[in-house]
Amino acid sequence: MAEVLPLQLMTLYQELVDTHLSRTPSANPTGAPFKRIVRGKAYWYATDRTGSNVVQRYIGPDNDKTKSRLVEIEARRGATEAFETRCGDMVAQLRAARLPTLDAASGSLLASLSAQGVFDLGGTLVGTMAFRLYDAELGRRVTRIEPALTQDIDIASYQNLSIALADDAALSLKDLPMALAKFGLEVTPSIDPKGRSGRWRRKTGEPVLDFLAPSFEEDQDLVWLEALGVWAQGLHYLNYLLADPIPAVGLYRQGVLVRIPRPERFAIHKLIVAQQRTGAGIAKRRKDLGQAQALIMSLSEDRPAELKQAYVTAMEQGPSWREAIGASLAMVGDEARAVLE
Repeated sequence: MAEVLPLQLMTLYQELVDTHLSRTPSANPTGAPFKRIVRGKAYWYATDRTGSNVVQRYIGPDNDKTKSRLVEIEARRGATEAFETRCGDMVAQLRAARLPTLDAASGSLLASLSAQGVFDLGGTLVGTMAFRLYDAELGRRVTRIEPALTQDIDIASYQNLSIALADDAALSLKDLPMALAKFGLEVTPSIDPKGRSGRWRRKTGEPVLDFLAPSFEEDQDLVWLEALGVWAQGLHYLNYLLADPIPAVGLYRQGVLVRIPRPERFAIHKLIVAQQRTGAGIAKRRKDLGQAQALIMSLSEDRPAELKQAYVTAMEQGPSWREAIGASLAMVGDEARAVLE
């Protein structure tokens, strides 16, 4: 059974999540404003930092209107600095307790995606990167049971939700591909005749960013996510995983607010996808089953009702779902199998 975290750590993490959720987003630059002379005229700029990515944002010409805005920016900067200091202290304490953290490359990219509004627009962090956040959510060292070192980032979203959100021009992220390009990411080559792909990668390798979406048709390989302005790889069974996600904070700098699947659905979904692994992908089956087993055993102690409901819901979806779950349960430990059957 996974080691139980001290109550004070669980409380600290929930405070970190609540602090992020209660924060009012600001469209103002976060860095100190500075004046620049261009062709004999003065203009005001400020630096903006998202993770390790730093850019300069134009504020306006040196006039009374801009100076009034500078006063507002300074006030917001004070609130931002207080937020970052408070959350940074909490993240440092959680790091010291050896909770899983985000590496610099993945943390910086996730922070940018969060600041861009990807998770506000229906995006959900899935895969192993999401699995690493369940330690703090469940109050147990779940990831110690199954190694989870990866820089791959998987973002999933419903197509219909993305279309609905894109109807609001203020929410649409048409410039997301441009933001990804600034991080040195580019769409990877694919067999698609139009060159479309849901995968983005740096030329140097890591991190790899995959956009995913539920697929309900046999030949639906790519799905257009209107609100995010990107193509996504269509996957079966993903709609089950994305139902009712929860907020979480990745440990990087002052924390990165994201959304992750409910742990009980993540566990059952892993039982399903483990049986979809074929060819070279079959090597990942062991990791899927290990993550499912770790979560099932932890949830059986603290959230048995939620786990049982997630299992029943999946089993009610049809024979292919039941067959996949049954095959995976035959491969996991007797204890985990006994919890569900």
